[in-house]
Amino acid sequence: IPALATEPQFAQRLREHLEEEQLLNGRYRLQEVLGGRVALPVLEEKLSELQLPREMPCGLVWIQDPVPSRAARRQTPAQKLRDELRQLLGESWSEELERDVPRAWQRHGDLVLLSEDSFRAALWEKLGPVLWETVALALGARRLARRGRVLPDGMRSPSVTLLLGQDGWVEHVDNGIRYTFDVTKCMFSPGNITEKLRVASLPCSGEVLVDLYAGIGYFTLPYLVHAAAAFAHACEWNSHAVEALRRNLVLNGVQDRCRIHHGDSRQLELRDVADRVNLGLIPSSEEGWPVACRVLKKGTGGVLHIHHNVETFPALAPPQTPVLLAERGSPEGAISEGEAQHPTEDGGKKTLEARIRPEWQRWAEATAARIRGLLAELHGQPWRTSILHIEAVKSYAPHVHHLVLDLECRPTLP
Repeated sequence: IPALATEPQFAQRLREHLEEEQLLNGRYRLQEVLGGRVALPVLEEKLSELQLPREMPCGLVWIQDPVPSRAARRQTPAQKLRDELRQLLGESWSEELERDVPRAWQRHGDLVLLSEDSFRAALWEKLGPVLWETVALALGARRLARRGRVLPDGMRSPSVTLLLGQDGWVEHVDNGIRYTFDVTKCMFSPGNITEKLRVASLPCSGEVLVDLYAGIGYFTLPYLVHAAAAFAHACEWNSHAVEALRRNLVLNGVQDRCRIHHGDSRQLELRDVADRVNLGLIPSSEEGWPVACRVLKKGTGGVLHIHHNVETFPALAPPQTPVLLAERGSPEGAISEGEAQHPTEDGGKKTLEARIRPEWQRWAEATAARIRGLLAELHGQPWRTSILHIEAVKSYAPHVHHLVLDLECRPTLP
């Protein structure tokens, strides 16, 4: 970087002069250079405006390894990124370009996933490939990708473009479980961490699980690794997710306790095998309810975990309406400063509570009645269904909540 070198006795006066003329580069510290002189960093884009004061003997030098100032070291990654780009573009910098610079992103190891509205055409036209190298350096990443809208292909496939790097495979560790996946081909939802933690604590020793929408193993793995399920049938129709699931089973050493069924779970031929069924599909898993009823053990039944998005009216319930508390776990806490957080999170430190709203209770009761009817029709005898728990996972949209109903289903003894 460019700097003005002067004798120590003139350093303070020169600094005041540069600050007054707005030429001092505050991102770096004053440094001692050869001959015992002191070098004061100046802004490279302002070199043309630099006029050396006659009353202070000084000369222009270039510092090869500048030391960041304390203020620069305190900068957030987002601030550092904006400063790097502002310095790179100099007089070409504008408020319009400033709006293109993201203030939040997702980090997946050495890969940073930018939002779809980050770095539109203007910055790319000015900088070309240098843009991505600068962004990666500022954010401490080796690879960059930018997401688009989720594709309407029934598989929630991401529309992600790799901007820097050779591939999109990344790895996450949640609750001691390793997940690997390709961000350009598979979705990963850190907002579901509370449900993954809850699943991991369920008493499933000796049980057989059927996971109808396994994905890369979001819930299959906690059931096998922590909840001690004896065996799992993992159903998934997205070939990219299946590849990630295979890798994840091996990564966690549970590949011998899981069978993958690649295809449409509605065509699943399994019957009478499950003690527990996970239906982790939103906005609704209703299409999987008949399959879930078929795979439950007809002699003993089991538990269904039914995911669903339920709309909640904004009006408050009247004071006399009884309410129940639904426990919420601590939100995802592994997202660092500057990175995107789930809307309901509070820095990863606050435990949240959600009240069971009347709409949630009505949905749970209607679902229990519907499942009871499906089981009776399928097996030709009455069944009973009991609501064990309603879990509020997260806010999916304004007045819409992602819920999980734990429903116990048992055949009625003759």
